[in-house]
Amino acid sequence: MHHLDLQVIERALKWANQGLTVWLCTVLKTFGSSPREPGAMLVTCQSGEYLGSLSGGCVEEDFIARLQKGEFDEPVKRVRYGGEDGLANIRLPCGGSLEVLVERLAPNTENLTHFEVMHATLLGRQPLTRCIKLDGSGKRFNPSNIADPAVTFDTASVNIRIGPALRLIIAGISSISSPCALFAHSLGFEVIVCDPRDEARKNFNVPGVEIQAVLPSVFIASGGCHANTAVVALTHDPRIDDLAMIEAVRTDAFYIGVMGSLQTSQQRAERLLRSGGLTETQVARIAMPIGLNLGSKTPAEIALAVMADIIRLYRGKARNEL
Repeated sequence: MHHLDLQVIERALKWANQGLTVWLCTVLKTFGSSPREPGAMLVTCQSGEYLGSLSGGCVEEDFIARLQKGEFDEPVKRVRYGGEDGLANIRLPCGGSLEVLVERLAPNTENLTHFEVMHATLLGRQPLTRCIKLDGSGKRFNPSNIADPAVTFDTASVNIRIGPALRLIIAGISSISSPCALFAHSLGFEVIVCDPRDEARKNFNVPGVEIQAVLPSVFIASGGCHANTAVVALTHDPRIDDLAMIEAVRTDAFYIGVMGSLQTSQQRAERLLRSGGLTETQVARIAMPIGLNLGSKTPAEIALAVMADIIRLYRGKARNEL
């Protein structure tokens, strides 16, 4: 799940607590090219204000217009945009089509509790599956696995996996940290930068990024990682980088990487085995040198290489498939 999904549910909770009925839209399936993937969410209320996205904008505009005309008053509805049987001749610019689940959720105790469980799941470690009956008779949560499909459905129900939002922990502040945080934030990651140095934090200012005034290793060891977390160390300072790696390999983080040349990386690997108490299997989890080999020279280029490698692994692509 993306950090935007967490913001969507936080907005849904806010509106529901204000006594507003909300409509939660979830992409169920895409056909051909489409801007968003199954599981992407949007929430809106009767005023037409919304957060999240389903497409590049055309679907959102059509949905809001129809909602304000009084449509989508059923508890649950499946709709399709694009293709020959798409709604109102809406055609996606990409030529694809998508199917969307629309849930009308009144501000009652049951739905408030449902949103609160979704919110906790996006912040936590254990994924769940939302099972929604298409006849509007109810919904429930089932245990899930991070590897389960994002969406499955049949004629009677839809199952939507929700799990921890994508998180990037940046261990230490350097010239690479700011562009890396910016890239990650724009890609939908929750970004947390950890650095105990007052002067380094003073000179770091990226909107939407959380800063922790602690050693990265301390934050990681305190439960800062889940299965949708990437950890990157970017300072060239072993006191920060090595300790972060020692703790990160003991977590479920899906990507762990540290910056340095081939020679520096080899020395670090030997140091982590000799003094860090790590096994060869644990050291093998660490991407070092970090990122794709793009021939990067500037901080922004290095940050791009780092984030590209993280996305590659998150999407399950081997390097030789690129």
